[in-house]
Amino acid sequence: MKRIGTALRKAFVFLLGDEKRQRISIPLFSILISLIVGAVVYLILEVSPWDALLSYLRGCGLWPKLKYAGSKSIFTDFMSFLDAWTPMIFAALAVAVAAKAGLFNIGVSGQMLISGFIATVLVGYSALPAYLAKPIVLVIGLIVGAAAGSIIGLLKYRFNINEVVSAIMLNYIFNYVISFFIYYKYVDPVSRQSKYVTDASRLTLQNVAIGDIKTVLPLAFPLAVLMAFAVRFFLSRTKTGFEMKTVGLNRKAAKFAGIHVGKSIVLAMTLSGALSGLAGVSYYLGYFSSIQPRVLISTGFDAIAVSLLGNSDPVGILASSFLITILSKGSTYMSSSVGVDQDIASLIIGIILLFSACGAFIRYRWTKEKERLDEASGKAERSERV
Repeated sequence: MKRIGTALRKAFVFLLGDEKRQRISIPLFSILISLIVGAVVYLILEVSPWDALLSYLRGCGLWPKLKYAGSKSIFTDFMSFLDAWTPMIFAALAVAVAAKAGLFNIGVSGQMLISGFIATVLVGYSALPAYLAKPIVLVIGLIVGAAAGSIIGLLKYRFNINEVVSAIMLNYIFNYVISFFIYYKYVDPVSRQSKYVTDASRLTLQNVAIGDIKTVLPLAFPLAVLMAFAVRFFLSRTKTGFEMKTVGLNRKAAKFAGIHVGKSIVLAMTLSGALSGLAGVSYYLGYFSSIQPRVLISTGFDAIAVSLLGNSDPVGILASSFLITILSKGSTYMSSSVGVDQDIASLIIGIILLFSACGAFIRYRWTKEKERLDEASGKAERSERV
């Protein structure tokens, strides 16, 4: 048993690698453990984990279905998956930018809502042509989201109000004020949601004919991928980005180094809000075309798990958001094909979030196990010399 324990410790230390490699290895280890636990859940429900996995992939257009109806195809499902993936990328980047400055932006869903609502009212119900409406929607998302984020940053800087508290309060304010206006002026009498926006204002082209199939084209998806690399460049290659990260690591040290801590805090929340705004318009005027009153969508909260899983690294977020979107988007088809409630997907996302949050503990265990192995190796060398 002792030899088995030593072998397991060696395997654990070897697989996680050195501290530099752990930026990738620990999230992958968390995902692996989460998927194993998820597989156990499906086995308890008497469902094959392999069948469940294929169902998730089929629901996202990453694996062919047994049959398709009408003008649908695997390409149709994949384009719909990209449409759902787009706001998740923006939202997770928003969480990551705030996290780099040592802030926790839990108000992403609220910032998405206010940006989507303002863009809906100003452009979504207008008669503007598509070549004007779509760029204006993006600009409104950036401006409104940045304004909402800057409020939280200013409250933190001027009055030292915890950003979590102010973000939650703004979530409630945005939600109920917007719900009032929707019910008062913009409600659709049939769906009881906001009136549908015009196709010209939507960031997703509808019913695009490609050969014999009809699909959607998410125009904001390339922008989301480009934004991930732009954020990474900003954080790692610019002076302002370096100052923000320094503030996030140690505010006192940053202040002694001559960095304006308050400016970095406000800027980080403003940029985070701008990215949330892009997530909002790509969701409410892209993936969807209306707003449901009194509902804060889960995307802004799922983005926390995505950011944690990606180590708040923009490129890592592309991979983690890909996984989380598979689970959330593919859950509907999974539920209908294997007969399991789609809330199981939310459970698995929660498990992934749990193990992602345990990254510090995993790193701590790696350090302890490495010390034990080094100590045992040193004792063996000394005994050989004697």
